Amino acid sequence: MQPIDKPDEAVAEHEPAAPAAPRAQRLKPGERRVHILQTLAAMLEAPKSEKITTAALAARLGVSEAALYRHFASKAQMFEGLIEFIEQTIFGLINQIVDKENSGVLQARAIALMLLNFSAKNPGMTRVLTCEALVGEHERLTIRVNQMLERVEASLKQCLRLAAVNADASAQDTPSSAPVPADYDPAVRASLLLSYIIGRWHRFVRSGFVRMPTDEADSQLRVILQ
Repeated sequence: MQPIDKPDEAVAEHEPAAPAAPRAQRLKPGERRVHILQTLAAMLEAPKSEKITTAALAARLGVSEAALYRHFASKAQMFEGLIEFIEQTIFGLINQIVDKENSGVLQARAIALMLLNFSAKNPGMTRVLTCEALVGEHERLTIRVNQMLERVEASLKQCLRLAAVNADASAQDTPSSAPVPADYDPAVRASLLLSYIIGRWHRFVRSGFVRMPTDEADSQLRVILQ
């Protein structure tokens, strides 16, 4: 499963879904792991949050549970594979956004929109991001998701620090042109922004994937980031 690879803010607003699973037959040995993870992600897209068992996953794939364990030592390891895919995708896109956008505020906005659109296009993986799919699974999975979100917050904070630094420099030259208030606190704004994103993810999951995380996001982000 390869991370999605499209640049800049356009990515944030048109985030593609994870690639479609290849046909079960004719899979090369390395592709079988990918197929298992894609099938697990697809099963997580069911509106009802029923616990997924290895037996149910094996049945969906048309293989035995023993066949699953030839590729993954445990179900926890399968979830780790999904988390790794999410990490690679999200941080690859964050790096592209930061490289292409000079404004710290616009960087943070683009990252937020990317995260919301990733959720909208990948509902099953949203259940992993909210840890709802990890209830009853190994504790290390939740720890890893939390660490990933801390890294996201750190990235947002760095973007908003850039905005604050630019505002200070601009205020010294032409005070009226400062893009953010003089007392702009990057840490507070980054924390608020991540809380907003996570809240949108949770609402999306709780609604059975009906209430889209992107609804009115652009105008709401302007309020948070101004």
